[in-house]
Amino acid sequence: MSVVGFDFGNESGVVAVARQRGIDVVLNDESKRETPTIVCFGEKQRFLGTAGAASSMMNPKNTISQIKRLIGLKFSDPELQQDLKTLPYSVSEGPDGFPLIHAHYLGEVRTFTPTQVLGMVLSNLKSIAEKNLKAAVVDCCIGIPVYFTDLQRRAVMDAATIAGLRPLRLMHETTATALAYGIYKTDLPESDQLNVAFVDIGHASMQVCIVGFKKGQLKVLSHSFERSVGGRDFDEVLFQHFAAKFKDEYRIDVFQNARACLRLRAACEKLKKVLSANPMAPLNIECLMEEKDVKGFIKREEFEQLSAPLLSRLTEPLEKALLDAQLSIENIHAVEVIGSGSRVPAVIRSLTEFFGKEPRRTMNASECVAKGCALQCAILSPTFKVREFQVNDVFPFPIALSWKGSAPDTQNGAADNQQNTIVFPKGNPIPSVKALTFYRSGTFSIDVHYVDVSEFQGRTKISTYTIGPFQSTKSERAKLKVKVRLNLHGIVSVESATLLEEEEAEVPVVKEPVKEATKMETDEAPADAAASAPGTTEIDVNMQDAKGAGDVPGTENGVPEAGDKPVQMETDAKVEASKRKVKKTNIPVSELIYGGMAPADVQKAVEKEFEMALQDRVMEETKDKKNAVEAYVYDMRNKLHDKYQEFVLDSEREEFTAKLQEVEDWLYEDGEDETKGVYIAKLEELKKQGDPIEERYKEYTERGSVIDQAVHCINSYREAALLNDPKFDHIDLADKQKVLNQCVEAEAWLRENKQHQDSLPKHVTPVLLSADVRRKAEALDRFCRPIMTKPKPAKPATPESPSQTPQGSEPQPQGAENDNPNNDANESAAAGGEVPQAEPMETDKSGTTQTAP
Repeated sequence: MSVVGFDFGNESGVVAVARQRGIDVVLNDESKRETPTIVCFGEKQRFLGTAGAASSMMNPKNTISQIKRLIGLKFSDPELQQDLKTLPYSVSEGPDGFPLIHAHYLGEVRTFTPTQVLGMVLSNLKSIAEKNLKAAVVDCCIGIPVYFTDLQRRAVMDAATIAGLRPLRLMHETTATALAYGIYKTDLPESDQLNVAFVDIGHASMQVCIVGFKKGQLKVLSHSFERSVGGRDFDEVLFQHFAAKFKDEYRIDVFQNARACLRLRAACEKLKKVLSANPMAPLNIECLMEEKDVKGFIKREEFEQLSAPLLSRLTEPLEKALLDAQLSIENIHAVEVIGSGSRVPAVIRSLTEFFGKEPRRTMNASECVAKGCALQCAILSPTFKVREFQVNDVFPFPIALSWKGSAPDTQNGAADNQQNTIVFPKGNPIPSVKALTFYRSGTFSIDVHYVDVSEFQGRTKISTYTIGPFQSTKSERAKLKVKVRLNLHGIVSVESATLLEEEEAEVPVVKEPVKEATKMETDEAPADAAASAPGTTEIDVNMQDAKGAGDVPGTENGVPEAGDKPVQMETDAKVEASKRKVKKTNIPVSELIYGGMAPADVQKAVEKEFEMALQDRVMEETKDKKNAVEAYVYDMRNKLHDKYQEFVLDSEREEFTAKLQEVEDWLYEDGEDETKGVYIAKLEELKKQGDPIEERYKEYTERGSVIDQAVHCINSYREAALLNDPKFDHIDLADKQKVLNQCVEAEAWLRENKQHQDSLPKHVTPVLLSADVRRKAEALDRFCRPIMTKPKPAKPATPESPSQTPQGSEPQPQGAENDNPNNDANESAAAGGEVPQAEPMETDKSGTTQTAP
């Protein structure tokens, strides 16, 4: 099973795989460790990754990038609107209020959702992993920013499904970094907690995570973030500066030209990197716009002054992380920085001033997230053995459930009331399961939403769950237990609803006293605890109705206000009661995710991705066939006047050369854009003329060595049959004569055909083919070998008495013949052994034909 971690960024993605010796970053087709997260739509196919980046300058309006900033957001989102100003491609609002990306593809303008485009990016990263592993990749772990909402997390899961992946976990990028940092450290304390702050300043955002390490485990203490402070914002500072400067000096407005904007932004990014290592840097761009060359110059001090507003925004997330972790700066043992934006010297200086210590760069700033994800995937994979290391992550947002009370009471005019409770507070462990108990007489719904309205700017509502219908066997309101899960991906869902009904049994028991319920119960729910994931908590919250229907009026989180009568519970007195058995019945739960893709839409997207991938593959194969035709034309034209010159008539060469020139002209004119089958047919047409010429040349170059091997085989068997060697004495003379006859016949055939062949010119089809000579030699070998390797019959043993041994001679072993120097060889042949290779019976000098003994 493959163990893969994916880190998809705004600009580039990294793929890491777990092997027996550790974690490796996979190289793409260009042998680079980072792959651009870009999709470029062409007329006939898509260009993904590096190919897409190469096409971006020529086709900017159809090149989709920065997809991480679009996924899971409403079109009206202020952050998305700000990002759209810098994007060269067209984005509009869809009917559901979410963005739609427009691109010209296959001759028409098509629309794609950000989820579909992210699926294409992940599909490209998946293919990179599969080429490296030479195996299918399905299970994986994907890194995501900690600030991703529930909808964004679901969108990543849908994109993974479109790409044919099954994420075992969506892992926070800073948590993945902490895992990659801590699992290799052997000096972690046993009891005292080692606190490390991880600051990730990426291309478009900043994330801070404070983690406590102990031996064999990490615990995330707090998360904080700033969505819109990253490396690209420093690029934007330079871009705005030079755009204004060029407008004044050269009277050009780069905002009017998408390609000019791309080129200037790319130049500003390089300029920022130069300023990271130098006190000043020049900017030169040829033909930026209106055929004008532009020049600029900036010092690092000026750049830092322009970036002062950005640098001031770095402090707030750091303070928030310390506050949430309930730690002071003195409690932080070390500060680790990662991300492309962290390479700016002013950023490091700001972090140093805040923490009072120099940040470290222990890990690779671009690869640590992918490596941490691969480690997490290995930990979750049942087929991979990893050092024991526990990862305790927390959720960064508080999440609440809310529900409506009963319908208005027409008799007394009671109005609806809205109840809610925070089920997953900020810092809640991931994963986690909690159970809530409701008393209801009919179908009801629960809303899942974020608590902090200001944090999400109107995106607070996550989903609605309708529970029911159900019917109780008793007339009173039914008791239902609703289980809510915060899974490994950080996605909240109502997992199940169970109807609990008590049935009386005959055995009398004494019931223990129960206090009257006057507030919300928060006890553990042992009945359902087994269903929760390891390390999760399960809280039972009793949401009770009053006045026969609905919830307790005027209560919050199920706590009655003063003056309200609580629902009748068991009395305090000990009473005789029958033993009760609880019957559990599963209740249907229907889900509505606001902005989420329906399963049918996901399936359609999967099919669409398959069609586009097939189109890409067909176009790549078509280009390969076109290149094969072009290569054949150039190669054959050169050989006709070089090595093939003697093997073709002048008239035939002229005719074939004209045909090659015709095909070359066709390739660059009418054949520029043809189908795969047309190129195959064109190549076959050329080969009908070229193959005979190549065959004549090939026969001429191979024929001599093949004939030499056949002659050697004939001579070897003939010499063996004529040789007066004792080891062949047991072979009948008639059989030896048969061998000689076959050798004579083969030699005559070879001599006759060779003479005929030598009389023909090289440009004529040969009459003596190498294959025919090989077959003749093999036929001779098949006939002669059984005869010449016939085993010698064994001699009967004749033991001699010691008295018969001649005086002065050494006694010999039984059956030995000391007067025959070849006795050992004869005995070997008699026993069925092979004759030593030193005997002069080799029939193949090259080793391609079998040898006779």
